[in-house]
Amino acid sequence: MKSKDLVSIADLSLDDIREIFNLAKDLKAKGELEGSPLKGKSLGLVFQKPSTRTRVSFEVGMAQLGGGVVYLGPDEVGLGKREDTKDVARTLSRYLDGIVARTFSHQVVLELAEFATIPVINGLSDLLHPCQVLSDLYTIEEKKGRFKGIKLAFIGDGNNVCHSLLYGCSKVGLDLSISTPKGYEPKKEVLEPSLIEAAKSGTKIEVTNDPHNAIKDADIVYTDVWISMGKEQEYKKRLKAFRSFQVNLDLLKGAKSDYLIMHCLPAHRGEEITDEVVDSPQSIVFDQAENRLHVQKAILLLLLGK
Repeated sequence: MKSKDLVSIADLSLDDIREIFNLAKDLKAKGELEGSPLKGKSLGLVFQKPSTRTRVSFEVGMAQLGGGVVYLGPDEVGLGKREDTKDVARTLSRYLDGIVARTFSHQVVLELAEFATIPVINGLSDLLHPCQVLSDLYTIEEKKGRFKGIKLAFIGDGNNVCHSLLYGCSKVGLDLSISTPKGYEPKKEVLEPSLIEAAKSGTKIEVTNDPHNAIKDADIVYTDVWISMGKEQEYKKRLKAFRSFQVNLDLLKGAKSDYLIMHCLPAHRGEEITDEVVDSPQSIVFDQAENRLHVQKAILLLLLGK
């Protein structure tokens, strides 16, 4: 994977994913590494959106690997406004060894990857959230020991996390049932190739507008915010549309008795998920958050390592 970009899980082979997971497992077991394998390397965080987990996990991960980080927020860069994205990509390639981009438009990530001569990692776009979902899949395998025969129910908005779950689950063989309100389904441009990939791997994928259908016999129940960054003007409309999609104890009666709860955070408690669910013994929400660090360290080593 050295010197590649990580824009989408769709671009990774199953061997690539397995390589990331094996290295993440090793890194998690060892803790800090001797020898500072990324000593002298610099990573740029080019962020148009605020961040807690993505920023901190990449900064801490890079520090633990011996490298340095430069954070460039929206006021510093102004991608596509203050300066053309392709010019930013070319300039940063002269200073840095890698870029993590957290953007609104997915096109910005694609343009950075096209014109940068260093690896570009998608830290989140309006279409995809690959590092989050790679960490999620790693966490599921860590908890369940396998992907085959495990069902994940995603309840909520057909957003960037949902899209990356489609790409990821269809590759690794994790059955996925998605339930969204009408009009909020995942994009066809993501769903259709995922269904083709699922047919190759023997993965069951379904999309429904009934959360009770999706959650039936689920091993894992995953939800995310109903109002993503950039959608705030739709707040009232979305609250009304998603009202019956809250992950609560009543909905969870349809899942398997040993179900696990996932959420990529930040959680809007009382909206998409209740306190008693997110704080329950079945919740692995903060294990997910921790594993962002280990999986992203593996990604950094594979893309930026010697």
